[in-house]
Amino acid sequence: MMTPATIFDDIRLGLVFFTRLPLPHFEVRDRSLADAIWTAPLVGFVVALLAWLVFAAGHGLGLAEGPAAALAIAAAMLVTGCLHEDGLSDTADGFGGGRTRERKLEIMRDSRIGSYGAAALMLSVLARWSAIVEIEDPAPVFVALVAAHVGSRALIPAFMRHLPQARVDGLAAGVGTVADSAVIAALAIGALGLLFLGLKGAVVAALCLAILFFAFRKLCLAQIGGQSGDTIGALQQLAEIALLFAASAILA
Repeated sequence: MMTPATIFDDIRLGLVFFTRLPLPHFEVRDRSLADAIWTAPLVGFVVALLAWLVFAAGHGLGLAEGPAAALAIAAAMLVTGCLHEDGLSDTADGFGGGRTRERKLEIMRDSRIGSYGAAALMLSVLARWSAIVEIEDPAPVFVALVAAHVGSRALIPAFMRHLPQARVDGLAAGVGTVADSAVIAALAIGALGLLFLGLKGAVVAALCLAILFFAFRKLCLAQIGGQSGDTIGALQQLAEIALLFAASAILA
C-alpha cells in the first residue's frame, strides 16, 4: 500500500534517475526503480517547468522566439543529461545499421554515434524547436511543454510492462518488473498533463500517442524482439515531438 513516505521516496527516486538535478542524498525505504517508475510523468512536469522558465526569461529579456526556444530545449536536455536523446540516437543507429537482431543490439550498446543517430538527434531538436517557435507566446508554450513532457513520459511504464526485454542485461533489464498499478498511475498523470490542451485537444493528443505507442511497439518487436533502455528513450522523444506538433496545431 502506498503511503506518503513511499510516494515521497518514489518521487525522489524518479528525479534521481531521470534528471541530473543536484539532490541531497537519501535512504530508500524498500523501494525500487520499478516501484517508482510511475513518477516519470511527474518528473516530466519538473523538466517542462524548468524549460519554460528559461523560455520565459529569454522572452522577457527581449529574445525572439527562435533563440528562446533553443534555450528551452537546451535547458531540458541539460536537466535530463540527454538521457532520452541518447536512447533515440542509439536506437536509430541500431535499427538503421544492423542486419540481424544481435547486430542491432550490439550497435545500440556502442557508445559511438553513427550517421543514423546523428540525423535522428538533429531532426529531434529541429522538430521540437520548430513547434515551440510556432506557438510563440510564453503562456501557450507552457501548456505545450507540460503536455509534451508529461504525456510522453506517461507511456514509459506501459511500454516496459507490455514488451519483453530485448536483452537479459542493461538498464531496462535491471529495473525489474513494472506493476500494472504503476502503469495506471502514470497514464492517469499523463492524462492530466494532456488536459492542459483542453478536452478536445487532450483527446486528439491521446489518439496520437496511442497510434505512436502501438506502431513503435510493433517496430521494436520486429527489430529486436522487445524493448531496451534505448528504445524507451526513443519512444519518449517521438512522443514528445508528436505532442508538441499537436500543441502547435491546437494553440498556434
